[in-house]
Amino acid sequence: MYKLGIDLGGTKTEGILLDDSLDIVKRKRLSTPKNNYQEIINTISDLVRDLSMNIKDFTLGICTPGTISKKTGLLKNSNTQCLIGKPLKEDLEKNLDKKILMENDANCFAISEATMGIAKNYSFVFGAIIGTGVGGGIVIDGKIHHGRTNIAGEWGHHTLHQNGRECYCGKKGCVETYISGPALEQQWKEMTNNNQSLPDIIRDFENPKFNEWRKEFLENFGISLANVIDILDPDVIVLGGGLSNIEFLYSEGTKSIHEKVFSDLVDTPILKNSLGDSAGVFGAALLN
Repeated sequence: MYKLGIDLGGTKTEGILLDDSLDIVKRKRLSTPKNNYQEIINTISDLVRDLSMNIKDFTLGICTPGTISKKTGLLKNSNTQCLIGKPLKEDLEKNLDKKILMENDANCFAISEATMGIAKNYSFVFGAIIGTGVGGGIVIDGKIHHGRTNIAGEWGHHTLHQNGRECYCGKKGCVETYISGPALEQQWKEMTNNNQSLPDIIRDFENPKFNEWRKEFLENFGISLANVIDILDPDVIVLGGGLSNIEFLYSEGTKSIHEKVFSDLVDTPILKNSLGDSAGVFGAALLN
C-alpha cells in the first residue's frame, strides 16, 4: 500500500508519496499560509488530492506543530498559534473523507531518523528539534513514546532560568526562549545592535561579541540537553531543525552537555540528522 505523508511547517507544507519499498513516487512543496486556519486546511487538502491522484489505497499521515489533546481532541502547544484550540484532525478528515494519522512534528522527526536515518541502529532515540521552536520526540524500539497526556519529549518548555524570558506558552524561562533561532537572533541584536539571521551570525565570528554570544548559547544548550540525559538516559540524541547545521554543537556543544550530566560515565552520542528538513514528511508517511 502507498504511504502519503504531509509535513505542516511554519513556512512550507511538504507532501510525499512512498511505495511499499519506501521509494519516493511523488513529492511537492507549497508555502504555508500565515495565521489563517482555513487556508491551512485548504492547502493540506489540495496537496493530498494532488499527490493521491489516481491512487486508491494509501495511508495518510500528517506531521503538525503541536499535539492533539487527549482531553478535548483539539490541537495544543503549537507555535503556529492559529492552530491552537482547533479540531485540525477532525476538520481534515471531513474535508478529505479519509482517516488520518496525526503526530507532533518532533515525533515525526524522531521516528524517521530512528527508522530510516542516522539513529536506525539505536533502540532508544531522543530527537531534538531546534529551529523556530524547540521540541523533542522519543522513540523506543521503533515506536513513538507519547506519554500519559501526549507531551513526552517537550524539553523546549522545561524551565531553564526561573523568572527568565517570557514564553508564548505563558511561562517564563523556557528553553525555547533561550536557544531557539529567534531567541538567539534577538540575543545577538541586544548585544550588537545588528539585526542578523542565525547563519549570518555564525559567519560573523570575528565580531568582538561573538565569543560572548556563543559561550552563553553553549551553556544554555548544555544544561538543557544534560537535563534530558539525566531524566531519560537515551542511547542517542539526534539534532534537527535549522540549528542542527551549526557545526560547533557537535564538538563544543557535546562537551558542554556531557560535563553537566549526573554520571561518572557520559558517552551519549550527539548526532546530526541524516534526512535534513525532509525528516518530518518521511516520519508522517511512516505513521501506522
